[in-house]
Amino acid sequence: MYSVNVPVPGQVRKLASDLYPSLQAFETTREDHSMVLKRLGDADHISQLQHRFNRALEGTPAVEARITGINYFADPPLGTAPVVYLAVESSGLESIHHELTSAFEPVDDLEGADYVPHITLARGGDLEDAKRLASRELEPITWTVDGLEFWDGTYKLPVSRVSLPA
Repeated sequence: MYSVNVPVPGQVRKLASDLYPSLQAFETTREDHSMVLKRLGDADHISQLQHRFNRALEGTPAVEARITGINYFADPPLGTAPVVYLAVESSGLESIHHELTSAFEPVDDLEGADYVPHITLARGGDLEDAKRLASRELEPITWTVDGLEFWDGTYKLPVSRVSLPA
């Protein structure tokens, strides 16, 4: 499965690293952090998906994104619950996601109207631990998203990068 991901800046990676001791109660924690913007599906060649992506977002400018706090999904559509994440606010990324759902079929219960921009920190475990983490105050982190990565889910690696404006 290929996806388009938003690379996260060093300040966000540092924040996730600083939160790591508080995530030990969960079944799994993420060590690499990025944000899935849109799942694209499978293809024989990534170039096919990249071409469709470029057509869908031609001229799309760089956008601002902001970490606003910690939140959780109590009952995610896939995988173990809860999912603890860094909440991301970005009307620009939501707009890009909307454009991509017009070009690529949205995944039910995850994308389209159900899409919540976020960076997963941990999953599985006690809901009370998730609630406790979500009550923590964080200093907001704002950054400019000036590029997106095509991600190969099979190998868990970025395969290329596209600069914005596209």
